[in-house]
Amino acid sequence: MRFRFCGDLDCPDWVLAEISTLAKISSVKLKLICVQVLKDLLGEGIDYAKILKLTSDAKFESGDVKATIAVLNFILSSAAKHNVDSESLSSELQQLGLPKVNRLDSVSWRVDYTFGSSELRQVNEPVVHLKLNIRDVGKGGSEPVAMTLSAEKFRVLLAELKQAHALMKTLD
Repeated sequence: MRFRFCGDLDCPDWVLAEISTLAKISSVKLKLICVQVLKDLLGEGIDYAKILKLTSDAKFESGDVKATIAVLNFILSSAAKHNVDSESLSSELQQLGLPKVNRLDSVSWRVDYTFGSSELRQVNEPVVHLKLNIRDVGKGGSEPVAMTLSAEKFRVLLAELKQAHALMKTLD
């Protein structure tokens, strides 16, 4: 099979072999590693400590980390060399075995504030009810995910979402 990011040639065997290693990393962490590889390609240097931290939960050995950097370097530099757009590159990488990334369709929320109950005299704590509709790119449908959070957990979630949003902006 021929791939645009490979100059309309077959994908090298060593790249195919490393796709399973890349599939062990979440899509968000993979994007963050790509940022480091792109910085290196642009001559800004690479932060190996960040990459080690991003791959730590996948229990990568040093050889896996080096292979990840090498295969991403090849993919990104070849895609740029052959002027492959991001949608085509994403499609080709999915054909090679990288997982598809689900997308957030919509969010709805409600805040309940309970002043008291039959069990407790006074509660005075807000509760946030979130409903996320997640679009499964592979299946094409949307699936609701509901959760209830205390005010403190919601603050933590909001802070982490702001951090993730800032990181994603650096990828654009």
